[in-house]
Amino acid sequence: MRIAFLAALIGAAAIAGSTAQMHADEAALGAAAEGLKSSNFRLKGEAIDQIAAEGSAQAQAVLRALLDGRLYITRATDQVVIAADGAQTPAITGAATGADLGSADKSDLKRIIINNQMRGSLNTALARMSLRAPDAAARVAAVESLFDSLNPDTVAMLREAEAAERDHSVLHALRTALALVDLESTNPADRRDALETLSGSMHADVRNRLVARLGDGADGAPIEPDADLRATTTAAVARIDRARRIYGLVETAFFGLSLGFVLVLAATGLAITFGVMGVINMAHGELMMLGAYATWCVQQLMPDNLEWSLVAAVPVAFLVAALAGIAIERGVVRFLYGRPLETLLATFGISLVLQQAVRSIFSPLNRAVATPGWMSGQWVINDALAITYNRLYIILFSIAVFLTLVAILRFTALGLQVRAVAQNRNMARAMGVRGGWIDAITFGLGSGVAGLAGVALSQLTNVGPNLGQSHIVDSFMVVVFGGVGNLWGTLVAGVSLGVANKFLEPFAGAVLAKILVLVFIILFIQRRPRGLFPQRGRAAEA
Repeated sequence: MRIAFLAALIGAAAIAGSTAQMHADEAALGAAAEGLKSSNFRLKGEAIDQIAAEGSAQAQAVLRALLDGRLYITRATDQVVIAADGAQTPAITGAATGADLGSADKSDLKRIIINNQMRGSLNTALARMSLRAPDAAARVAAVESLFDSLNPDTVAMLREAEAAERDHSVLHALRTALALVDLESTNPADRRDALETLSGSMHADVRNRLVARLGDGADGAPIEPDADLRATTTAAVARIDRARRIYGLVETAFFGLSLGFVLVLAATGLAITFGVMGVINMAHGELMMLGAYATWCVQQLMPDNLEWSLVAAVPVAFLVAALAGIAIERGVVRFLYGRPLETLLATFGISLVLQQAVRSIFSPLNRAVATPGWMSGQWVINDALAITYNRLYIILFSIAVFLTLVAILRFTALGLQVRAVAQNRNMARAMGVRGGWIDAITFGLGSGVAGLAGVALSQLTNVGPNLGQSHIVDSFMVVVFGGVGNLWGTLVAGVSLGVANKFLEPFAGAVLAKILVLVFIILFIQRRPRGLFPQRGRAAEA
């Protein structure tokens, strides 16, 4: 009992000490913030130094708000507050405590004004505080923010940070910043060492500084007087430009792959229905639209579970589009087999009905599907190459859907029957395959895949009644180019056309690039009418 009592006393004392320290910090920060009320910029500068010396997260928030123009004085209570950005009646918090103070009209707030010299001091103070942040990415960002404001004070701060730093990425940023300083040294050896450090950097500021060194000064003399170092600088700039071009090609290829796999996902369902049933389904784009709207509806039903709503939307979108496809096949298409032009007109009419139904239910306005946190942002490989997570996940999702379909068609009894009907419908029926049932299931499967394509498209564009119309032509091009009914042909064709389109866009523009791709497909079909991977079987050969 006595030991427990002593432990409780020690714990209470620790809590009391922590609380007292917190109140002391708030009091110190509040006293320093009072100095910002002065109209004397010198006194304001001293207050900034005091706040920076306090060093807490709240002190950093105060300095950031001051730099962003969000630090105010309330006219009624003469209190320093931080206001949220972009509202006429912003939410406000206490500068010293961070406590929520409700909201206030901007007319009741007086902004604290700073000058350019204070902005430089704020940037330096924030960078100094960020250099002590526990997150390595924050420390890298702090170093890079100083590239344009390197002076004796910041250089001393960076050298101090370099001595204590252990993270490789932060050390690289620190050494790059110090090399930019040494680039201006009067010692040629220091400048040569700086060039060796900077020659592999992809940062835009580094290249600009190197290019500036190759220019002439105000007196007409070269900024870099040493001829050998000028040649070395020229070689370093050329090396950086060459690396940036390579990374640019990699980034273009990635965007082409993401576009290509979206085309694959959009065209796979069409390839199944077209290849097995010979139906030109002009409502395929509207089935993608239904999948996208199903995704939006799931998010509206799960407002507090945004991270999982997209995952939950995958089966929902598949079922909605699949059931709609089965209804189309059973209600209209099955009466028009053997008459492809009539199925084309009938499904085109269905597409108009679906578009108008969506306009009546959801209105003609576009709907934005929120991106979950795990799909947001980008993977920064270096300063010249970054890969967005949403497109990376779409590529992986498309591959997973494609491989699942291949496995279903290759290793299941349903897949065997689908392939039998695709190769020779009459023989399959003679062997006992229920052709009508296979047609309905196949149409539903292809429509469900279109719904999954809608899920992917909802992360790349707004969801609206015309979503499907902008992708139906591309889907048909992929199917015809790859070979009607051949999934592997659809994969190769979709990826190829996506990558080709993205590589053509910088030179020809988005519209002309699509036209060039279409002309290429027309010329290709003249030589190989059945596509890259033609379907095999007696019916196909006939």
